[in-house]
Amino acid sequence: MIRVENLKKLVKPFYSPDDPAHDWPHIERVAANATMMAEGEPVDLACLLAAVYCHDLVNLPKNHPDRSQASRFAAEKAHPLLLESGFTLEESQKIQQAIVEHSFSKGLRPTSLEAAIVQDADRLDTLGAIGILRCASVNTQMKTSFYDSIDPLARERELDDKKFMLDHYFVKLFKIPELMNTNKAKQEAEKRMAFMKVFLNTLLDETRN
Repeated sequence: MIRVENLKKLVKPFYSPDDPAHDWPHIERVAANATMMAEGEPVDLACLLAAVYCHDLVNLPKNHPDRSQASRFAAEKAHPLLLESGFTLEESQKIQQAIVEHSFSKGLRPTSLEAAIVQDADRLDTLGAIGILRCASVNTQMKTSFYDSIDPLARERELDDKKFMLDHYFVKLFKIPELMNTNKAKQEAEKRMAFMKVFLNTLLDETRN
């Protein structure tokens, strides 16, 4: 795994501590998720981890017009770093494909087990206690409100996660468990989502007029 260690040294400076939702600890958590899911599976672990370490090399704000292209930009930026770290051209192409396919906004189905695990591992980090923190961090960067005080659950309005953080739970986060590719990820996602629903109910109790 010398190549992976070489790559980590090259990519770590790209992950800014100014964005807690996409910083180096996020990358380490996704790597831990991916390693757990890969156990006992016929995967190329070096390529899998390389894709994880490079998947957010380019991260654009949720409301950026090119947001859906961020994973493609990240894959392009990863290529010379992968070659410098010792990965072959063929391996780099496989890793780049996994980076592109991990994107939620692109809505792509993974074409390899490595890509499926990267996608699951990254999505898992949007759920649970860390998911709550990350969502609030992104909400702060977008300068949006936590929730609609009149209709927090959007019973009589359209959901709009560009205006309200809580809406993002229903627009995206609570849909993630059913979108997981692997059984391990699905089980962990359901556990984390259950915690988030407890948080949601507590929040509604505390903010009820």
